[in-house]
Amino acid sequence: MPPKHTHSHNHSKNNKHYRRHVQASIRDTIILMREFRSPLLWFSITIIGGGILYYALSNLLNEPVNSLAESIYIVLTSTFLQPPNRDFPNHTVLQLFHFLMPIVGIIMLAQGLADFGSLLFNRKSRNKEWEMAVASTLNNHIILVGLGHLGYRVALKLHEMGENIVVIEFNAESDTIVSARELEMPVIHDDATRPAALEAANVKKARTIIMASQNDAMNLQIALKARSLNPDIQVVIRIFDDDFAHALQQQFGFIALSATEMAAPVFAAAAAGVDVTNPISVEGQLLSLARLTIAKKSAFANQTVGYVEDNYHLNIVLHRHNGHSDMHPTDKSELHAGDVIAALGGPEQLNLLLHENGQ
Repeated sequence: MPPKHTHSHNHSKNNKHYRRHVQASIRDTIILMREFRSPLLWFSITIIGGGILYYALSNLLNEPVNSLAESIYIVLTSTFLQPPNRDFPNHTVLQLFHFLMPIVGIIMLAQGLADFGSLLFNRKSRNKEWEMAVASTLNNHIILVGLGHLGYRVALKLHEMGENIVVIEFNAESDTIVSARELEMPVIHDDATRPAALEAANVKKARTIIMASQNDAMNLQIALKARSLNPDIQVVIRIFDDDFAHALQQQFGFIALSATEMAAPVFAAAAAGVDVTNPISVEGQLLSLARLTIAKKSAFANQTVGYVEDNYHLNIVLHRHNGHSDMHPTDKSELHAGDVIAALGGPEQLNLLLHENGQ
């Protein structure tokens, strides 16, 4: 029988995915309405203008209608091939309205609805401008630069954690782009070293940017440009040289992590705001140390250290409660909301712990 925390984890993940789907649908609808403001505006102008003209001509030709509002309503119903709410006019000029307005309405609406439906149901037809429009609606999101093997794994982990992500990828032929878009992530095909590409990803409102490409110099260049556009943005950068990574952390406050393939959950955790170390190899197993504050709705709030260690298969090496730090907490030490713990474990175990804590 699987442990209870596995069911809780799956339920939480399903809820997050459902919320993401609903949010994406609402966001898509808002953007679609924004994209079609111009056709809707011209259609409204045509109906109102036609109603005003019909009202003026009906008075001039001695077949007056009761009010301007009724005149606009007559034109609107005629456009949609609905029968008028009054007798058919006698004058030829007024009769023409009932024959011409349906043609005008069909031409204007048919084109607009065809484009609307194509964009609504066929995501593959959406272009770079559309992806930028989606990114512009996000706030406190994460920007991921590079959708290679590591970048895609990081994207999947962030998606599992319920984060909103915007991807910048220069290689338009990458297979991972299709997979990312199927997960409702906007992917901007551009060179992230260009400030315009970062602005297209709405960098000024982003919480974190992750550089996951294999070029240290380019990663640093992008990181500095992102920080210049948003001084408060958190930077998580992939660096191959450990000494260089340490220097970046000291000088710029960047979170510099190695490119270890299994470190994708660690990159994701760091981007989500968790204090996590670079993985080290112990007996062939990659382990990292993560420090986190227990949330009120955490699955392990009001549980014990032993419960967490047994169910999440990791070690608690620090427990801070009411300002008192215990570097060797016992199995019976109780964990409460607001406590700080440091956990040593593999990337997958830490990722599950963060999920259960609501990170």
